[in-house]
Amino acid sequence: MSGANFTDQPLIAHLIELRDRTIRVLIAVLLFFLCFIAFANDLYAYLAAPLQSLLPDGSSMIATQVASPFLAPFKLALYLSVYCAAPVILYQLWGFIAPGLYQNEKKIAAPLLVSSIILFYAGMAFAYFVVFPLVFGFFTTVGPTGVTVMTDIDAYLSFVLKLFLAFGLAFEIPIATMLLIKAGVASIETLKTKRPYVFIGCFVVGMLVTPPDMISQTLLAVPMWLLFEAGLIGARFLGGPSKKADDSDTASEEMNSDHEADSEPSDPTPRLTDDRIPSEEQDPNEIDEFDLYAPVPPDENDSPISETQSSGSTPLDLDEDAQAPNRDVGPKKPD
Repeated sequence: MSGANFTDQPLIAHLIELRDRTIRVLIAVLLFFLCFIAFANDLYAYLAAPLQSLLPDGSSMIATQVASPFLAPFKLALYLSVYCAAPVILYQLWGFIAPGLYQNEKKIAAPLLVSSIILFYAGMAFAYFVVFPLVFGFFTTVGPTGVTVMTDIDAYLSFVLKLFLAFGLAFEIPIATMLLIKAGVASIETLKTKRPYVFIGCFVVGMLVTPPDMISQTLLAVPMWLLFEAGLIGARFLGGPSKKADDSDTASEEMNSDHEADSEPSDPTPRLTDDRIPSEEQDPNEIDEFDLYAPVPPDENDSPISETQSSGSTPLDLDEDAQAPNRDVGPKKPD
């Protein structure tokens, strides 16, 4: 194995490349984490600002577990590192799959990757600046009398990270729509006919991934539906599915069929000839080896077969025709 050439083993070469790109991704996440961990408490205070600004006077966020004051900012720094390293992650993913794409696919995939990063960050910004104030304002005002709102910092972090991920992925709907149309999985006309089902599905997804309130559900479902419509508009400029590969396959099949047609003989039926009828080029005295009625010439090396009795002195009586030399003339030729 030490002397093996890895270039001759595609699977091992791909695994080595995947390992190298994964290490680069981990290094990028680690660098962002080292930058964020020093300001983890300030970052958490900035993240909690939409809720703390709406809390009643005299109330604040609490930590119900001993390690929560340390673990909550630590987890926030780690998640922010992954989110900020998303361009590096997608770039390494692009470098891994790009060699297997056609030139026209590369021209389309690169802008889609860039736009997907921008849309993901736009979804997170929309959640922080638009959704959080409305949702937290609703939650802090509908509570019963005598109940003081004091949210746990760990529960708050899990809540906002869930919303960040939900809105970030929801803003990727235009990219997913255009990819489906470009790949030929669906067409613009088909998706237009499914528009009522998509509208209902957006509200179902909003119900599942957001808190159980109508405001956050609507704030997620309506942008999802608008982004779906934006994806249909963008698909018109992107064009339909590429037929380059199909055309090349069809052309190669036609070339193969033409080559086979040229290589076939014009008259594949074998011609049967009667070798028993001598032609002008055939010697009349020449004996055909396939003629069953031709006389067999004698062989000088052959000798008559004789058998002796048990004493070995007297030969057996043979038939007169068998004892006559040079009488092997074959079967009787029909008249």
